[in-house]
This record gives sequence, structure tokens and C-alpha cells, in this order.
Amino acid sequence: STSDTIKMALRPLVKANILKKRTKKFTRHQSDRYLRLKSNWRKPKGIDNRVRRRFKGQYLMPNIGYGSDKKTRHLCPDGFYKFVVRNVKELEVLLMQNRRFSAEIAHAVSSKKRKAIIERAQQLSIKVTNPNARLRSEEDE
Repeated sequence: STSDTIKMALRPLVKANILKKRTKKFTRHQSDRYLRLKSNWRKPKGIDNRVRRRFKGQYLMPNIGYGSDKKTRHLCPDGFYKFVVRNVKELEVLLMQNRRFSAEIAHAVSSKKRKAIIERAQQLSIKVTNPNARLRSEEDE
């Protein structure tokens, strides 16, 4: 019956509508002007800087008001919160929370251990966000 659980997508308990206050990235002042400045945000520190002084028509600066709603913060678009799992034992923490949290297998986990984690996740009907990572096709063996 493990093939049946793969086909049926696991649904979250409640699917909240995620509303972001701003989806555009905050770009660094004058990063469009110089190639040596990456567009990653850095706070301007200059005494005369017009972005820091919040002049009209300048880049907006990130501040606490752009924070996400507490109900939907860290919520993935599929309606689950991520929980990083490093072994099978950590997966069993999600036993009662399988409709709210999905497991994400940590980066450093070997492909052998990944198989065991994915198999156990199917038994506990826990959604795994990255089940195909480090997957080698072993039909030829």
C-alpha cells in the first residue's frame, strides 16, 4: 500500500493565504550604477545619503513594517512548515504534526540514510519536501 500513499498528495490541516507586504527585493543604493556593487541590500551609512534620509523617489529601505504576518511567517506555499530532519529518529517528532509540518532532509545526509528516512516518512504519512535529492536510478542492479 506504499504506492497508494505516494499518489495521494498530503494536504495541510489549514491552507492559509500567504500575503507578502512586498515581493520585490530591496536593492542596494547605486548598485545599478557600479558593477562592483552587488544588488544585495546594504544599509547606507553616509551623512548626506538620500536613501538613508528617506527622500522621495529613492530606493526604499527595509524596516520592521515589512515583516510577514505571524500566522503565515515561515509557511511554505504548500501550507506546511519545514522541519529539517537528519535521521529517522528525528522524523518521529513529526508523528502527530504530519498535517502541519513537512520534513526536509538535511544537506549532509547520505543517500543510504535518505532512503530509510523517506521509507519511514511514507509509513508515518509525513510529507518530505526533497525526496528526490541524491536519488540514483538503481533499476539496472
